[in-house]
Amino acid sequence: MFVRVWSFTLQGIEALPVAVEVDVSPGLPSFEIVGLPDAAVREARERVRAAVRNGGWPFPLQRITVNLAPAHTRKEGAGFDLAIALGVLAAAGAFHPSALAGIAVAGELALDGGVRPVRGALAMAMALEPGRRLVLPPESAREAAACGADVLAAPHLADLVAHLRGERVLAAPDPAPPVAGGCDGDVDLALVRGQPVARRALEVAAAGGHNLYMVGPPGAGKSLLARCLPTILPPLDEAEALEVSRIHSVAGELGPGGLLRRRPFRAPHHSISRAAMLGGGNPLRPGEVTLAHRGVLFLDEMPEFRRDVLEGLRQPLEDGVVRVARAHAHLTFPARPTLVAAANPCPCGHLGDPVHACTCTATAVHLYRNRLSGPLRDRFDLQVYLQPVPYAAYRAAAAGESSRAVAERVREARERQRRRLAQHGCSSNAEMGPALIRRFCRIPPGAEALLREAVDRFGLSVRGCDRVLRVARTLADLEGADTVELRHLAEALQYRGVGAAPVRQGA
Repeated sequence: MFVRVWSFTLQGIEALPVAVEVDVSPGLPSFEIVGLPDAAVREARERVRAAVRNGGWPFPLQRITVNLAPAHTRKEGAGFDLAIALGVLAAAGAFHPSALAGIAVAGELALDGGVRPVRGALAMAMALEPGRRLVLPPESAREAAACGADVLAAPHLADLVAHLRGERVLAAPDPAPPVAGGCDGDVDLALVRGQPVARRALEVAAAGGHNLYMVGPPGAGKSLLARCLPTILPPLDEAEALEVSRIHSVAGELGPGGLLRRRPFRAPHHSISRAAMLGGGNPLRPGEVTLAHRGVLFLDEMPEFRRDVLEGLRQPLEDGVVRVARAHAHLTFPARPTLVAAANPCPCGHLGDPVHACTCTATAVHLYRNRLSGPLRDRFDLQVYLQPVPYAAYRAAAAGESSRAVAERVREARERQRRRLAQHGCSSNAEMGPALIRRFCRIPPGAEALLREAVDRFGLSVRGCDRVLRVARTLADLEGADTVELRHLAEALQYRGVGAAPVRQGA
């Protein structure tokens, strides 16, 4: 008896359909799974055998062969348990095989027949063919229903068999409520006092999606500023929410279900490996730079990260994707976060501090700063130096604008960019390439001399000039101006001056 059941396997952030072909024929009792299964798929034999018996059905003592097609694609995870069990039961006569037409299933089986959730339910729902229903465990079904797919929830193998027999109807799950994600709700920009330049740079970074590099002594407010960035970013729109939620679903980090609406915020520890940052492992999983897609990737104490990890960010920051090549797979992960990095000015952290004396030698300072290569530093549109705020000034300073007030200006600036760039496949100024920069960021009259002087003084590369023009365009958007003016260009140039941070004499 031959039965075919449709399921899915995950490859990167995509779900690929897999035909689970089950053949039960006379012969010595055996149970074989072929089609490049990994260890978790091969172990399905024991889970399926126990779940079928504990569900009250006799397990066929015949030769059982399960083929996962296409055979050249690697199959990973326990999500094929449910499809294999249905194929075995249909071949054994528990229900008619025609009942499996028009459905696809995925789920891990408990030994008592319960159905456990799987990763990537949202990706499976988005890959579902029109006219086909998807049957998932209840937790995964709520997640998949968020994209509007035709989904049914099966809490137990017996419930699904009863549905296929026509004895019971499985319920369609209600879509889970949106998941907030991002930073804690008690973080607000009003908590930042005495750092007007850094606050302004943070607003510009949010408005245009620009990368931000902050240098300053300990306690200057770098980490707090970074964690405030998600609070002033606009919420994800429908297309972005599906894109970001699918990534987190495949990574198993979507939580209780529902689409993410707040932009993600990722802050990996500096001991992170290259594979964990960029993507990789076995099986291949998206890294932190992809999990922060359309959100914020915060690298605190950036010089402490391994050099190969930092250098691996150069291509994703430029292209917006990570290309992972392995012997058995070549995958592309989206990676367009706003990168925010924080660093001390020296190993002890007190170079330039008016209160604490720096104890580092000139050589130590030089080596510390050289942990960040020039090409990587050049990819930061905004570079600011933060001075420590004296206690008296902190207590005397009035509370700054709240995140809600700043977020409104950011939202309006982003909306202008969206309308201007919609036909060019971009959503923010930071995504503009050279052609779009020449079109929408034209140098204002009288600014050529200023830009030439900045190139000579700061040693700006051509890429650096383009980034200055993109920031100037964002400053104009924040003001509601149609064209870039001289004051916008002048302010944008000020944000390329982290090289002017204090340097020890002789360094």
